[in-house]
Amino acid sequence: MSNFISTHWGTYKFSVDKNQKLSLTNWESDPSPTEFGLGLADAATDDLRIKQPHVRKGWLENKGKSDGRRGRDNFIPVSWDEALKLASDELLETKNKFGNSAIYAGSYGWASAGRFHHAKSQVNRFFNLFGGFSSSFQSYSYAAAQTLLPHIIGLDLYSTLEEHTTWDALSEECELIVMFGGMPLKNSKVSAGGVGKHVTKEGIKKCYDNGIEFINISPLIDDAPEFLNAKQIPIRPNTDTALMLALAYILIKNNTYDKKFIIKYTVGFDSFSEYVLGNKNNQECSPEWASKITNIPVKKIYELADQIISKKTMISLSWSLQRASCGEQPLWMGITLAAMLGHIGTASGGFGFGYSSVNSTGDSFNRMPWQSLPQGKNKIRDFIPVARVTDMLENPGGEFDYDGKKLTYPDIKLIYWAGGNPFHHHQDLNRLVKAWQKPNTIIVNEIWWNSQARHADIIFPANTALERNDLMLNPRDPTLIANKKAMESFHNSKNDYEIFSGLAKELGFLEAFTENKDELDWIKFIWDSSSKAHQRKDVSFPKFEDFWEKGFFELPKPETEKVMLNDFRKDPNKFPLNTPSGKIEISSETIANFELTDCFSHPYWFEPYEWLGNANKYPLHLISNQPKHRLHGQLDNAPGSLDSKINGKEPVMINSLDASNRDIKNGDIVMLYNARGKVLAGANISDNVMPGVVVLSTGAWFDPDYDLELEKHGNPNVLTKDVGTSSLSQGPTCHTTLVELRKANKKEISEVSIFKSPEMLSKRS
Repeated sequence: MSNFISTHWGTYKFSVDKNQKLSLTNWESDPSPTEFGLGLADAATDDLRIKQPHVRKGWLENKGKSDGRRGRDNFIPVSWDEALKLASDELLETKNKFGNSAIYAGSYGWASAGRFHHAKSQVNRFFNLFGGFSSSFQSYSYAAAQTLLPHIIGLDLYSTLEEHTTWDALSEECELIVMFGGMPLKNSKVSAGGVGKHVTKEGIKKCYDNGIEFINISPLIDDAPEFLNAKQIPIRPNTDTALMLALAYILIKNNTYDKKFIIKYTVGFDSFSEYVLGNKNNQECSPEWASKITNIPVKKIYELADQIISKKTMISLSWSLQRASCGEQPLWMGITLAAMLGHIGTASGGFGFGYSSVNSTGDSFNRMPWQSLPQGKNKIRDFIPVARVTDMLENPGGEFDYDGKKLTYPDIKLIYWAGGNPFHHHQDLNRLVKAWQKPNTIIVNEIWWNSQARHADIIFPANTALERNDLMLNPRDPTLIANKKAMESFHNSKNDYEIFSGLAKELGFLEAFTENKDELDWIKFIWDSSSKAHQRKDVSFPKFEDFWEKGFFELPKPETEKVMLNDFRKDPNKFPLNTPSGKIEISSETIANFELTDCFSHPYWFEPYEWLGNANKYPLHLISNQPKHRLHGQLDNAPGSLDSKINGKEPVMINSLDASNRDIKNGDIVMLYNARGKVLAGANISDNVMPGVVVLSTGAWFDPDYDLELEKHGNPNVLTKDVGTSSLSQGPTCHTTLVELRKANKKEISEVSIFKSPEMLSKRS
């Protein structure tokens, strides 16, 4: 019998010694395990765990009214009975006074990898039975792509990711991979829904060993694995679209693009070509024009054009490119450039979106949709694009554009959040803190005393994945894992199912919520339902008891390797795309008819709202990429992330020239600042980043010092701007951020306190 725990960052074995000490070890079947995940065992029992329900003092003294003290108040421990009664009373009062649309339970976040204990599924099931809620749509990771891709290639985001050409297929036919935004291996350590085995490093290495060349177009050298010996082309952040337009210009002027492919498989090229040649706005998208924007020498642009046209080329686009001002454009332009090269639908090239952004992209697997916890139907139609949460709180009843529609923000009186932390993933956190004061009540299910818990009114202590049984069934991973309970609930914490069951009992629909099933009943239901569905696909599943005993099950490898849009390539009439034309839409009439001012009918260069081409007061571009030692903000309190800090602060990578100009040395505490806020970080001087660019990874737990008006730990989202990519998709734009930095003075340096529990009051005053 094997004991496994599967997480978003990998699968581990666990054991408990005679002293009841829990240990995790890497699974020997994983060729490239994630070491920081071993720290989950330490984090699960640290002093930051929330041991029992708590209520914020100011809210308890004046229930149902905001006092502006969220994030600065003390907390009072209460019993489960009292906490459940307080929360259920608030839910019922909000519903009766304002309607269910006044409840926001969008509850965005990665939570944990279990299929049954998936926090958002639990939230949806509970609130749908309660009458509905205002919800959110999209992901912070790829919101612009989620809206754009159906218009351009007729596939939704998840289908696009699942249909990517596999590493094995590429390794046999491709000759050149051009990586816009790189392929950082650290990002491939994770995959939403769980990781059985890490395969990305092996896949990339197989391509390299088979002779494929790699070009890294990024401000960061280490955005490409070192073993690739990739050619480096440093580029100003947010200017990839201009470079690709210049490459298209060369192909058009030299008549070297694939006309047959363009005619047979695309629409709208002529209009796009007119723009590129300057016939629409008297500005040619020439290499000379692009060089001034990108800071790439003209000669290099011509050389790159020669390379991509002379070799079988894959245009690889990082997810990060579209988390920026007008982030739809580099993705749309990358697809257009790939169409001009003519390899789409073959294993010799085409385009990719997210190779190495997560582990699953490029892996060989048959997509297997799994049974989830039944969630019912939401009767409330109000929703927001996920990154517009602050706008929603600031502008109740206000109008906003989204995907060609005029929508209205709901008037939110109560927020319920489980499985996520907006004080990690949202932008302009000082603005969010102010907007967060507006609702009457905020309720959270939270594991640790992070910034999310400290800005809530009622806190239910939640379990970690180690404290419950579950299934890891990821539709984009061929390994299924039996997640077994490794430890008892920490102190008086409960899992989300138990929490919502308690609330459902208070509100009178316990039986409807649980269907008289306990945790293991639901897990067996999910397994049996999935097993029956997939037996029709000739996949023979073991009995649940056998699977649970062994601990894992491997799905059979596909008989053939996937090639994205291969059927369409073979016969576009028989297998048309789900676009109005049935083809790749280089120009989109649908988008043109939206008459937007920030997203036109075809790929276009829009100057970012702030960038190095127009930097005055704040001369450095901030990149807030994914961290190496944790998943987003998860496990920032674990040894791997804590050990990476510099004098207790999150490291900021600074080019040696920029550091020298500011008299900054390795290990110095520095202040990054702009009009939106100030952040302390630890200086890490490195020429892995180009001059004019600094890197402060996302995920340091938000730790504001309200007296000094600064964030003292190193959370970059204090500095990022909260504005949508465009009125088409309204995605986040965290990668369009200018800052300045200097050495912090002694009066500004305050100790990080987010890893200490907040002050508790034993009783009401």
